[in-house]
Amino acid sequence: MDFELAKKRIEELTTILNDCIEKYYMGNESDVSDYDYDMMMRELSKLEDEYPELLKTNSPTHRVGGRSDENLFKSVTHTVPMESLQDAFSDEELYDFERRVTSVLSNVEYTVEPKIDGLSCSLEYRDGVLVRASTRGDGLVGEDVTANVKTIRSVPLTLKEKVPFLEVRGEVYMSHKSFDELVEKQELNDEKPFKNPRNAASGSLRQKDAKMTASRKLDIFIFNIQQIEGGKEFKTHYESLEYLKELGFSVVPGFALCKNINECINKIKDIGDNRGNLPFDIDGAVIKVNDFDGRKSLGSTAKFPKWAVAFKYPPEEKETKLLSVDVQVGRTGVLTPTAVFEPITLAGTTVSRATLNNADFIKEKQIAIGDTIVVRKAGDIIPEVVTVAKHNHENPEYTLPEYCPACNSKTMREDGEAAIRCLNPDCPAQLLRKLIHFCSRDAMDIEGLGDAVLEVLVNEKLIEKASDIYHLQAQDIASLDRMGEKSANNLLTAIENSKQNDLYRVIFALGIRHIGQKAAKLLSKRFNNMENLLNATTEDVLSIDGFGDVMAKTFTDTISLPQTRELIEELKSVGVNMENLSKTEDMRFAGMTFVLTGTLSQFTRTEASEIIEKFGGKTSSSVSKKTSVVLAGEDAGSKLRKASELGIKVISEDEFKEMIS
Repeated sequence: MDFELAKKRIEELTTILNDCIEKYYMGNESDVSDYDYDMMMRELSKLEDEYPELLKTNSPTHRVGGRSDENLFKSVTHTVPMESLQDAFSDEELYDFERRVTSVLSNVEYTVEPKIDGLSCSLEYRDGVLVRASTRGDGLVGEDVTANVKTIRSVPLTLKEKVPFLEVRGEVYMSHKSFDELVEKQELNDEKPFKNPRNAASGSLRQKDAKMTASRKLDIFIFNIQQIEGGKEFKTHYESLEYLKELGFSVVPGFALCKNINECINKIKDIGDNRGNLPFDIDGAVIKVNDFDGRKSLGSTAKFPKWAVAFKYPPEEKETKLLSVDVQVGRTGVLTPTAVFEPITLAGTTVSRATLNNADFIKEKQIAIGDTIVVRKAGDIIPEVVTVAKHNHENPEYTLPEYCPACNSKTMREDGEAAIRCLNPDCPAQLLRKLIHFCSRDAMDIEGLGDAVLEVLVNEKLIEKASDIYHLQAQDIASLDRMGEKSANNLLTAIENSKQNDLYRVIFALGIRHIGQKAAKLLSKRFNNMENLLNATTEDVLSIDGFGDVMAKTFTDTISLPQTRELIEELKSVGVNMENLSKTEDMRFAGMTFVLTGTLSQFTRTEASEIIEKFGGKTSSSVSKKTSVVLAGEDAGSKLRKASELGIKVISEDEFKEMIS
């Protein structure tokens, strides 16, 4: 495509995609399918790569940015402090707030708005262009998170009016839908899930990799103007929120103008009654003096503005009768008990189920079927059992089943763990998670078999265990949505290539608890082939440096299960390699422990670690007296200082290259 055509197409795609973003995130509308949107985004990105001089400031590709700067989280001193709010927990405390306000002001109007439960953030614009975003921090100094905030699609990169300077404050949050999707993905990948949307939002915004932030689907509501130069003039907070909407911001929803404190209290009650129906978390409601001149007259204390107060809803608790306990098997094999009780209304919604956490929780509360239990909503969202108000002595204390309700295999509780697990690798409740792990990059590395494709294959009953992957036919794959003949052939090639993987990848792919990639490499090196591994005792495994009692026992218990051995035999029968291919006579790093620190430019950390292990050495994440060498890149910090204190040898990347030449 020539320059002029490319310029015209880039302008066209930028306009269409930004319009799609605004309609989707501001108006809950969508004119194009997700697939068409993705294809247009890909086309625009390709054109921008070919003609970087045509890259526009408001390009939607900026919202899925690349890797963030290593200095991403540099300090930002807030020109206008990002103050916190004084809390109120009763109507009387709200009346006290009004008395303090009316002792200084007369004819006061207020605004009331939901208090979004997320992470406070400042956005700065110059001439209508976003130039910096920062976290609240301690209110005076925060962190620069500009690259990550640009991935939030409801954040306008350019305003609809070229205001000379504008700083606004908002709350970054994660919707219930995005949170549920994230937790499901974390469970599939055997990661520890976030406990609530607020923690998820905070953790996601402060990622070093902006692509990771983009994948978390964060959102933001703007609720305040911190400072402004030029632009429209206004005298009240209500007018400023309306102006922010005109500029293209997604402002805090449901804000209302109230003539007196009684109207405020009624609005707060209305927000509280409906908070259970909101698609996001709130942790209260905020009352603010509407007039800006009035705010200046009231001023602030050392901690809080005197012109605002945050009302926090008291946790609502109700009694009900426990009817039964439903036990679900998670994708990590954990048995999770859920209380089923007579329906009650909490935080505006009807609930009849609540988590019982684990066996220890049930034992501590001595819970039995028929008990009268007290239930509340944690954070106004997740129902939980608080305590037993009245025991039913006719029934015994409930205990979790000894056999998995999904596959009838015997369950097990490991030392030091509250969770009871099913260890059966063929348990249908764990199938999808096991398959995703099996095909992942660090395991069998089957490119093209991602979460979505595997889920379809499982739903279509084309895969019921990992070895079924090697029996897939081209016509099975080509018939799937958006696959086709070429995609099917590419996938079959990737599957065939995976048969030549090293033994440690097969061990890791089995998904044995506590056995990560490093442990899998140690097992492969120690036993050399799968046959030796199958005959290994717990004592044999314990002899490996780095293996403890729990790791060794879990490995031998799992590898000796009939289901595990059957899977290994099936993999072997289709030609999957079962030998250690990394044998080497060169053990120059034998007995040496390396610690990698700082930013490496000539190797990735994974590459450097693999080289060290290839020559018989091992890597560690922390510096100690047992450390032999510290490989230091740029911006090395505390590990370098500790190495100096302990007198441990420190080498550069060039010196490392000499050592491995």
